[in-house]
Amino acid sequence: MKSIEKIKFGCAPIAWTNDDLPELGKENTFEQCISEMALAGYTGTEIGNKYPKAPETLKRYLELRNLQVASAWFSAFLTTKPFEETKQAFIQHRDFLHAMNAKVIVVSEQGRSIQGQMDTPLFKEKPVFTDAEWDLLTQGLEALGELAHEKGMEIVYHHHMGTGVQTTAEIERLMENTSPEKVSLLFDTGHLVFSGENPLEIFHKYQSRIKHIHFKDIRELMAKEVKEQNDSFLTGVKKGVFTVPGDGMIDFHPIMNAIVESGYEGWIVVEAEQDPAKANPFEYALKARKYIDELIVNSKQLVK
Repeated sequence: MKSIEKIKFGCAPIAWTNDDLPELGKENTFEQCISEMALAGYTGTEIGNKYPKAPETLKRYLELRNLQVASAWFSAFLTTKPFEETKQAFIQHRDFLHAMNAKVIVVSEQGRSIQGQMDTPLFKEKPVFTDAEWDLLTQGLEALGELAHEKGMEIVYHHHMGTGVQTTAEIERLMENTSPEKVSLLFDTGHLVFSGENPLEIFHKYQSRIKHIHFKDIRELMAKEVKEQNDSFLTGVKKGVFTVPGDGMIDFHPIMNAIVESGYEGWIVVEAEQDPAKANPFEYALKARKYIDELIVNSKQLVK
């Protein structure tokens, strides 16, 4: 009997304050962010730059609001820097998340990434790894997976727009050349659809390795405009290409049904980087939570 009860729902702070575009939401405080997450009905959060860096301080703020840390992003540079640099930064990141009782570590390779470049066309100049870079990436990720295991944790790889692991073929290559015991996958609906991939196909193929999920929606007309006008990833964000589940082009009903049917246990985190001056973060977090509640009702009927 499949159960939805082991799925937990969190919200990412990127709707309130954007780490890549600090001007977006600079007026929003950390306390406002986590208070509104809790008020909208979430029980978990990922980590933003405004969050306290000391685990005991952060725990005190979160416990008052019945929030837990689901995970936090880690930028790896396995393809462009000596492994030792990534290793040392990863250990520090791992130990912080372990102290916060998180079970998974979100890892994304940022070597040659264009996601943070304001003027680089997202689709025309996406990086493509060489065979040598693929070897550095897959071997390095397995080593990070072993380091995560030292604390009883798992790494979940975040495929991402504007990076060397974005497309179906690139995700397949990553999965085929890494050990399932050492490297798991983060499933992000928004990045898959924006890239032109089929999220259900990816989920069904790798469901046994998916240990963390991001629910993000796409505004179809804006995604088309980003591609046609050769916009950068960050320009797309500012234009509003991303939104919360239930507000864009993605039908999450079959996706949620597949997640429940798979027996998934872990976090589903709502994540939609938008300009908070245009899209009120609390309003959109609440809209997503209500839509997710509808998905849950439908999924419970499915598994009866």
